[in-house]
Amino acid sequence: MSSIDRSQSVGGTRTYEVRTYGCQMNVHDSERLSGLLEGAGYVRAPEGSDGDADVVVFNTCAVRENADNKLYGNLGRLAPRKVSRPGMQIAVGGCLAQKDRDTIVKRAPWVDVVFGTHNIGKLPVLLERARVQEEAQVEIAESLEAFPSTLPTRRESAYAAWVSISVGCNNTCTFCIVPALRGKEKDRRPGDILAEVEALVAEGVSEITLLGQNVNAYGADIGDREAFSKLLRACGKIDGLERVRFTSPHPRDFTDDVIAAMAETPNVMPQLHMPLQSGSDPVLKAMRRSYRQERFLGIIEKVRAAIPHAAITTDIIVGFPGETEEDFEQTLHTLREARFAQAYTFQYSKRPGTPAAEMDGQIPKSVVQERYERLVALQEEISWDENKKQVGRTLELMVAEGEGRKDGATRRLSGRAPDNRLVHFTKPDQEVRPGDVVTVEITYAAPHHLLAEGEVLQVRRTRAGDAWEKRNAAEPAKPAGVLLGLPKVGVPAPLPVAASGCGCD
Repeated sequence: MSSIDRSQSVGGTRTYEVRTYGCQMNVHDSERLSGLLEGAGYVRAPEGSDGDADVVVFNTCAVRENADNKLYGNLGRLAPRKVSRPGMQIAVGGCLAQKDRDTIVKRAPWVDVVFGTHNIGKLPVLLERARVQEEAQVEIAESLEAFPSTLPTRRESAYAAWVSISVGCNNTCTFCIVPALRGKEKDRRPGDILAEVEALVAEGVSEITLLGQNVNAYGADIGDREAFSKLLRACGKIDGLERVRFTSPHPRDFTDDVIAAMAETPNVMPQLHMPLQSGSDPVLKAMRRSYRQERFLGIIEKVRAAIPHAAITTDIIVGFPGETEEDFEQTLHTLREARFAQAYTFQYSKRPGTPAAEMDGQIPKSVVQERYERLVALQEEISWDENKKQVGRTLELMVAEGEGRKDGATRRLSGRAPDNRLVHFTKPDQEVRPGDVVTVEITYAAPHHLLAEGEVLQVRRTRAGDAWEKRNAAEPAKPAGVLLGLPKVGVPAPLPVAASGCGCD
């Protein structure tokens, strides 16, 4: 079969592939893009198609300094394939598209569509317009046209779902370009959020993650300072919703009513991702972060008092301009005091267009690397110590799909504990599906996962497992996954990764 023949999918329907880079917002946006394309009649390309789809969409991130190099490298590899396949289209959206606009089609004239963060709903129209007019379509909206959650969705999971509660950010952190690309914070109405959650639960979803660039600032746009804690409590009243998570909060807006709502709402999980960024007060001031080390550690202390088994994770940037050895030691001190379950650690890289990129005192790469290695080593030690405290505990796990890369060889399955720790457990004799719940005893701890090597104590089949089974019966070919670009713990993979929440929460 020729490459041109391959461009025609089953029944002559055009196929699509979405490649996602960046934070949870990008992942959620890609679910919307997939839903829009399927609503327009496209079908998802089979797993392993590797650019053989009729439409390839890049949903980009602009957080990392080399984000554009990665994009243009990938576009370059598709250029000869597009020449050999009449009718193939390439679209670029997301934060980098919002930032670079016309630059993309100048550097890669074979791109058909460029769209921004505010108008993802226009993708099918722009693709059709580019096809009919036979010229690139560049359309970047300056403000949000439709809240993303009002758009069709093709969700990646049958049992867990993102739910956006706000978009944009009102902070002005000097290392972050996201507010310039996603705009000021805009909140959804609580009734709309809860209606979406209830609809998801009716479809079989049992875990939702409330999503926002600064999730606990929710309410600023609608004039209610306690709106987020009220939303958590309202989620607790939804029958069939077993697990509620949220990401990512900002220490400035983390208030006592939120801690109380977490502690008093049974289905809000004992997990908190609280970005630190630095433990040094002078560096936090230079970053334009509105809290200091004492305030941050005070929040951690309150959370632990109210929720003793809470797993707290964080983001840390090493080598911010002007960071001294004393500043870095304050970050290490904060790690020792906070005892994070995990830390997503990043070497500072310039974000073009941010104030920090122009600051004096840029740190030499060799110094940043040395500090980074010390930070990772300390956090590895803390993570392992904290995980060892889980040995002997009996935990309920929600069975996960695709989280244990060695599960097939080890005859294990994987799941997430209430505090979101990853647990690999012995595969029971009876059938267990993603979305089902198992009860296990933890027998071993590693820095980044736990093992339950004994027999599974209990298996509970769930409506979420039923939903997973129904989806897979209807879709025998597993769809290709997105390139999440989510943070890695400890020493990173060879390719750079983006921070949780774009590293700017």
